[in-house]
Amino acid sequence: MQGRRTELDPRTHAVRADLADVRLAEYVFAPHYAAPLLYTTKVPLTLREGRRSDSTVLAELTSGERFEVLEIAGGQAWGIATHMGLVGYCDADGLERVQ
Repeated sequence: MQGRRTELDPRTHAVRADLADVRLAEYVFAPHYAAPLLYTTKVPLTLREGRRSDSTVLAELTSGERFEVLEIAGGQAWGIATHMGLVGYCDADGLERVQ
């Protein structure tokens, strides 16, 4: 399957080989797209490049920061720390859904 594809930086654009932010659909082809759900951090959290606890640290999130979640799996949330514009993984238990 082929489609439109633009190379985007995965540190600042929510794009993986299997999933992408639906807002990027006109720029990149992905097998699946997700609409972000707004959460806030309940506690300070570490934003990492990958799922593993030894993955590169991208940032430290403070309590109350907004985080747009695109996927929660295995206790990890993948999404966008909106204040910094960084994409990564954090502990899903430290997040609270905004109604």
